[in-house]
Amino acid sequence: MSTSSPATAVPVYPDHLRDTIERYLEQLRFPARSAGVAGLEEAMRYSLLAGGKRIRPVLALATARAVGLEDRDVLPLAAAIELIHTYSLIHDDLPAMDDDDLRRGRPTCHVAYGEDVAILAGDALYAEAFHLLLRDGARAGGVPAERVLAAAAELADATGVDGMVGGQFLDVKGIGSSARAGEEGDAGERLRVLHGLKTGRLIGASVGGVVRLAGLDDERAEPYRRFAAELGVLFQIVDDILDVTGTEQDLGKPQGSDERHGKRTYVTEYGLQGAREMARRHHAAAASALDDADPSGAPDLRTLTAFFHTRTN
Repeated sequence: MSTSSPATAVPVYPDHLRDTIERYLEQLRFPARSAGVAGLEEAMRYSLLAGGKRIRPVLALATARAVGLEDRDVLPLAAAIELIHTYSLIHDDLPAMDDDDLRRGRPTCHVAYGEDVAILAGDALYAEAFHLLLRDGARAGGVPAERVLAAAAELADATGVDGMVGGQFLDVKGIGSSARAGEEGDAGERLRVLHGLKTGRLIGASVGGVVRLAGLDDERAEPYRRFAAELGVLFQIVDDILDVTGTEQDLGKPQGSDERHGKRTYVTEYGLQGAREMARRHHAAAASALDDADPSGAPDLRTLTAFFHTRTN
């Protein structure tokens, strides 16, 4: 007899959506006219197919089902998001960045192929993400081309200077997280800004891009965007908690990486218990926004909301 209660049971991850994403990613190829470039595709696929929860594309598929899109309509966007996420991980792991040797339980791309090839593999994945989305996004016929362009614009904005790369810049320069002498402003707010760009914008685009594909008006889209914003904060808080409490086996990467690099996190800023309390608040806010967005359904999104809060890797 199970002793788990509904309040303590770990949510079941929507593996049916992850399996759909994995099948789509596995069939992707990045052919080149020159045979000499084959080694670049090998490095790209090495990192892309390393596994993982595929949280961002799964979130995109779950959102698509909530707003009435078919999987085929959103898979190019979902895969493009994962290509971009993979590129960001390859570059994150480089010696000039976080200098990590392990990712998803295997040697990082620069360890396996060298720094030069890893940089180029990341660059190519970013370009191929938009090639895939713009080439295949409207091919199935379910989504008008102008909506695909709007989703591509949202994804580009989320990953550029005012998004993921901008957040990375703040991180590597210690702007936004370091409490340096003479700095004005609340350190917690600077931390939220940094992670809102570095992590939150791509999670937001996983929902917002689908909203664009579906052609939702601003009123109907607003609670979905609010939901995504809360998920982005929740994800980062839990990530910071796991960096302290998780194991290398669970995380698939070195434990304590943030501490090793002297980074300020939600745990260093608010303490472990304070971070856990913040996670509870943002989980509740995300669930409330989802109620506003879709009070009658969206079971996969509801499962993901709980998973973001309780995940262990």
